[in-house]
Amino acid sequence: MEENQESLGSFVPERRNQEWSSRDLKELIVSLVKFQGELASIKQDKINPFFNSKYVDINTILTTIRPLLAKNSLAVSQGNRYCTKTNGFYVTSKLLHTSGQWIQSEVRMPIGGKKDAHAVGGACTYGRRYGLLGILGISVDGDDDDGNSNVRNVK
Repeated sequence: MEENQESLGSFVPERRNQEWSSRDLKELIVSLVKFQGELASIKQDKINPFFNSKYVDINTILTTIRPLLAKNSLAVSQGNRYCTKTNGFYVTSKLLHTSGQWIQSEVRMPIGGKKDAHAVGGACTYGRRYGLLGILGISVDGDDDDGNSNVRNVK
């Protein structure tokens, strides 16, 4: 384990237009590995009546992960921004370690429907859910990972 920790300390991901992580990630990665080892998956607990599908809501995710994040010296912060250049709405997720190390992820969210406050709120919540699951490497029981729900059976 000690050898692995040493090699992780020099990991620096490719940089883009802005910083996506702190330079050193050693302590954050060690804590994230421990966090992931303590959490198997999260069960879907809600039903979307419009699509007749199950999903896990943001409150279930947060109440499940917060004690484990704190136990492993981790925290998450999420926000959103609007980019006038791309006309895009983005949800940003940041995983923070008490050492000051961090990684960040961002997803562009489409705004559907009437493009009103309700549509923006729905896109924000959806982006937050998937941002948390993604940055923490959490799986969801019964998740349609392979996209079969989007494939039509043609005979």
